[in-house]
Amino acid sequence: MDNRTLIRVGHSPDPDDAFMFHALANDKIPTGQYVFTHELQDIETLNQRAFRGELELSAVSLHGYAYLTDKYALCACGCSMGDNYGPMVVARQPMEIDDLIGKRIAIPGKLTTAVLSLRLLLGDRFTPVLYPFDEILNVVERGEVDAGLIIHEGQLTYASQGLSLVVDLGKWWLQKTGLPLPLGGNAIRRDLGRKAMEEVTALLKQSIVYGLEHRQEALGHAKKYGRDLDDHKADVFVGMYVNDWTIDFGDRGREAVKLLLARAYEHKLIPHPVELEFIG
Repeated sequence: MDNRTLIRVGHSPDPDDAFMFHALANDKIPTGQYVFTHELQDIETLNQRAFRGELELSAVSLHGYAYLTDKYALCACGCSMGDNYGPMVVARQPMEIDDLIGKRIAIPGKLTTAVLSLRLLLGDRFTPVLYPFDEILNVVERGEVDAGLIIHEGQLTYASQGLSLVVDLGKWWLQKTGLPLPLGGNAIRRDLGRKAMEEVTALLKQSIVYGLEHRQEALGHAKKYGRDLDDHKADVFVGMYVNDWTIDFGDRGREAVKLLLARAYEHKLIPHPVELEFIG
């Protein structure tokens, strides 16, 4: 590809990620020597691909990132932060948190931050049952599991299937720590070299800022990925996860990531302490 550098990007097929990458995916900003291609897959698949170092730039869960620090650094932009909201546990009937003990709970991936936060809440006192994230509401509704851990747009649509909220893990985390719950980020592969890592991260930041400054245009692209979301809910959902936190983690966001992964290590949920490095 002459003198240009290919950057393979992986992100989830969801409105917030689509909004974030709109400018890069649709040639709205100049990218210089870098050529971006986009692969849309669920976050657990992207976590697993990151273990193999397949993509130069990839969305990852912060839980998954704890295992990837040798291959990737975190971009300072592109995070999904649950600021008094986040992954939710829902059930067919009203329940308290203690009622979840011993229950079969559908989860969207072993390395999702949603599962990490649920384990910080319940420890190993539940039975996880793995499902694709977009099937969890349906299996809970059908009674195939006792409860479900939901991410993405299910946080806005679960009530339409007659389900009840048991706990919002973002609210629980804020009450427990005073900090937002960092869920996902974008990781850039170290073997690109420092200069390219910084330049690609700067382009990602430009794409995020472009979307926020051209909101209706970016929403037009993003809502194509909003399963069961009308225009209003798509706008709300994007606003939840693409905002000032996404432009930069900031000091408080960095503190939140550090604390989340420190707690995970203390509870033996990840194998080693995580040294964080933010690019950009």
